[in-house]
Amino acid sequence: MKPALFTIPPQFFLKMVVVLFLFFSFLPAGGASEKQTTETIEFQELIKRLEADGFPREQLQGIFASPKVHFDPKGVSLFFVHSESSLDYDQFISKKSIQNAAQYMEKHKKDLERAQKKYGVDKTIITAIILVETRLGTYLGNRAVINTLSTMAAIADEKERETLWNAISDSRKMTRKKFDKKADRKSKWAYKELKALLTYAAREKQDPVEITGSYAGAMGIAQFMPSNALTLAKDGNGDGEVDLFTHADAIHSIANYLKNFGWDPSVTRQQAHKILYKYNHSNYYVDTLLKISDRLKG
Repeated sequence: MKPALFTIPPQFFLKMVVVLFLFFSFLPAGGASEKQTTETIEFQELIKRLEADGFPREQLQGIFASPKVHFDPKGVSLFFVHSESSLDYDQFISKKSIQNAAQYMEKHKKDLERAQKKYGVDKTIITAIILVETRLGTYLGNRAVINTLSTMAAIADEKERETLWNAISDSRKMTRKKFDKKADRKSKWAYKELKALLTYAAREKQDPVEITGSYAGAMGIAQFMPSNALTLAKDGNGDGEVDLFTHADAIHSIANYLKNFGWDPSVTRQQAHKILYKYNHSNYYVDTLLKISDRLKG
């Protein structure tokens, strides 16, 4: 005689289905949504400021809802420990570097000569800047500019500033007083640059989320900050767009930038030094540019 089988009433199955449905209905729709909710908290006040300054709410929501946009204290901490004097500028005046720069000048001869003629800026100076800034356009930086600028702008708020302070290695920390002073200054600067980035991207029909650059927020072959891209960058190839990731536009933009600060064909070396200092506030940097230019002429 076979033992009787244990049977489960159909009502039990129905109840289980209902319970499981309710359980999974209240779970986040994937890890990305949960992550995004956490990350956008740091930008809530920043978004309110941008909206108050005239940026459409829908535009801001579309940008800051992207999973690629996030608070980046680790990346921005580099800005607070960077030392210009520690950079190896000698690498740019090596024989190999000068040879590469000379080859670049030959390859982009037409654009360099057009820019020199139009703006009065020596093509060797333009080339020197591109060599030092991005190794002739081969190293553009891979950090999302919007993350850098948004994070730095957000440290105007105490909570976000504390997070950044904790992200800086103890071995490389400045005093808290010095940090706060720099944070005050840089958060205001970054907010201005963030607004310029959003305006520039909208004008050129570019996605600001996809624009990458240096740890400081500089972008493209010319390593322009967004405010300079918005006001001084030029369409060098005549395609109707200003794209600093193209060599023609970068070359003409650099020339226009230097002309804007007083460069002309008769500029003295001392005057040249002062103008180039506007591009990067470092005497090491400027001296290197002038040495590269000398070697390319020689």
